Amino acid sequence: MKLEAVDVEYPKDSNVIVGQAHFIKTVEDLYEAIVGSVPGVKFGLAFCEASGKRLIRHEGNDEELRNAAIQLCKKIAAGHVFSIFIRNAYPINVLNAIKNVQEVVTIFAATANPLTIIVAEQSPERRGVVGVIDGAAPLGVEGSDDESERKELLRRFGYKR
Repeated sequence: MKLEAVDVEYPKDSNVIVGQAHFIKTVEDLYEAIVGSVPGVKFGLAFCEASGKRLIRHEGNDEELRNAAIQLCKKIAAGHVFSIFIRNAYPINVLNAIKNVQEVVTIFAATANPLTIIVAEQSPERRGVVGVIDGAAPLGVEGSDDESERKELLRRFGYKR
């Protein structure tokens, strides 16, 4: 078995969500979950079938983001993996809806940070995601000034009163 590191390339001003699901209707159900979560969200999604025709199925309302999702799925090339790029929203705005899609098994990452997907290959036809590297390692422990900055940021974004 060999391991491969797949780096995510982001379209401008986007976030990515990478996960795993288990059925062909995932594409349409994810589409409905996302458009129903945030008015005005722009997104593209792709899903790797694991059997049958083994196609990369795709949906979305933004061609650039849809193409980015397709390209990421091509690079990961693992059955039942999906990728979603969003703009005009944050992952926190759509994650609960995505997690509640009955085919979704897990979410590997939801971020705008540098992201690497670790893929294991048993054979060219058998690949799977074993983990992710999201962002960078910590540089220290939060102090009182850092805590104040965090709280201000959350209020500026409108997540806290």
